[in-house]
Amino acid sequence: MAKACACHILVKTAAEAEKLKQLLAKGASFHDLAKKHSLCPSGKKGGDLGEFKPGQMVRAFDEVVFKKAVLEVHGPVKTQFGYHLIKTLYRS
Repeated sequence: MAKACACHILVKTAAEAEKLKQLLAKGASFHDLAKKHSLCPSGKKGGDLGEFKPGQMVRAFDEVVFKKAVLEVHGPVKTQFGYHLIKTLYRS
């Protein structure tokens, strides 16, 4: 069974997610931005969600983690929780 490890930043608006994505593109730390801005409890850990299998996260999240390029920031991805910036750290 496939597994992946990812981190994310969860915010309320697409505009806020885009702003953070621009900061990341300029070299800002994903870990630091997650700690400062993420609404998810994982923000305290720099957005680290640990390892999980397909189906453990909402579908839109899984689509990114299990199908898009690893070590790139993807998003904003809209879910019922808000807007995510997602970085898959590894996939096996």
